[in-house]
Amino acid sequence: MKITIIDYGAGNIQSVMFAIQRLGYTAELTNDKKKIINADKVIFPGVGEAGTAMKKLRETELDQIIPGLEQPVLGICLGMQLMCNKTEEGNTEGLGIFNTEVKKFQNTVKVPQIGWNQIYDLQSPLFAGVDERAYVYLVHGYYASLTEETIAKTVYGQEYTTALQYNNFFGTQFHPEKSSDTGALILDNFLKL
Repeated sequence: MKITIIDYGAGNIQSVMFAIQRLGYTAELTNDKKKIINADKVIFPGVGEAGTAMKKLRETELDQIIPGLEQPVLGICLGMQLMCNKTEEGNTEGLGIFNTEVKKFQNTVKVPQIGWNQIYDLQSPLFAGVDERAYVYLVHGYYASLTEETIAKTVYGQEYTTALQYNNFFGTQFHPEKSSDTGALILDNFLKL
């Protein structure tokens, strides 16, 4: 199986690579459009600021490739947020895959949210075998609003989307690669789709 991690200079790449290796697979880090299109599974990670990350995607024309991918694609953290219509972070237009907007947490909670929190209302093969209210690891100051494409929720000051699915596209706000056994199971489920 060819697993490709999209390299656009905005990812926490090593921990994703190691998590995949622990599951017995190997992944290739690349921004080669042909390799991404021909992969069996694509992972779109992201750490950093949305505007800068989108600029890098546009410069490499990956913004035109990603929405047209037909194999299973997993966006992680900022990767998931960039797959939405728009984010308030830098007033940035996203890739428009998920029909929702990304908003900044209110000042009533400590921002960013850093640490373990529960996911619930799990509604996808991505969560096969995952317990309702399982804990995952999050680091973020922005969140995706609830939508028909929401497949998991979390509460932090308010209820918000912590995972999305639209056709072959999946996104997690949390970091499965840092979420212990639960995260490993979610990554493994994705790789077996």
